[in-house]
Amino acid sequence: MPNKQKILIVDDDEHIAELISLYLVKECFETEIVGDGETAIEAVKRFEPNLILLDLMLPGMDGYQVCREVRTFSQVPIIMLSAKGEVFDKVLGLELGADDYMEKPFDSKELVARVKAVLRRYRQSAVTVQQEEVPESEENEAVSYPGLSINRTNYSVTYLGKKIDMPPKELELLYYLASSPNRVFTREQLLDQIWGYEFVGDSRTVDVHIKRIREKIKDHESWRIATIWGVGYKFETT
Repeated sequence: MPNKQKILIVDDDEHIAELISLYLVKECFETEIVGDGETAIEAVKRFEPNLILLDLMLPGMDGYQVCREVRTFSQVPIIMLSAKGEVFDKVLGLELGADDYMEKPFDSKELVARVKAVLRRYRQSAVTVQQEEVPESEENEAVSYPGLSINRTNYSVTYLGKKIDMPPKELELLYYLASSPNRVFTREQLLDQIWGYEFVGDSRTVDVHIKRIREKIKDHESWRIATIWGVGYKFETT
């Protein structure tokens, strides 16, 4: 019998945390509850969860700080939970490395659906990255431009002669744009292609990933990632 997937619930409201745990246990997850940021960091290392449900309003170290600290040593999926529904709060959470963001109060069925969706995406990405050997007969999925090479077969990006550390979703987004130079894609099209139709997050997820990519690779005289205001993005070549 396969081991249960483990969910770490970080929330100082014991009532809410217990309810979340109840929902997830019914879905055959194993859960652990902690009520503050410092304990959460220790629990991530000890409990080794498959996913973290992280409340933003915590005593002492808040959820943003916890997310930032966890990302220094782990890529475990994180879903942020907060009563704050402002776009700024959502974007900040995603920029710090969260995989999804849910506003309180939330429906229990939606919470479980999002947990399963994030875990499914994470597993698919991990399997792809771990495929080190590719049959010679298989087509090599790669695109190259001056100073830039993106290989989707072995999940590598080389920029100005240096290998760039890029998570799977960032690489897939960059590869998808670069594979169709000068074609404009809406945010919704990119969400469908990279995250899948089941994705229930905000379209600003695309903006956050584009920002991260731009921080790692700068515009070149022969190409750039262009923003088409009010529409989306394109990989523009000259």
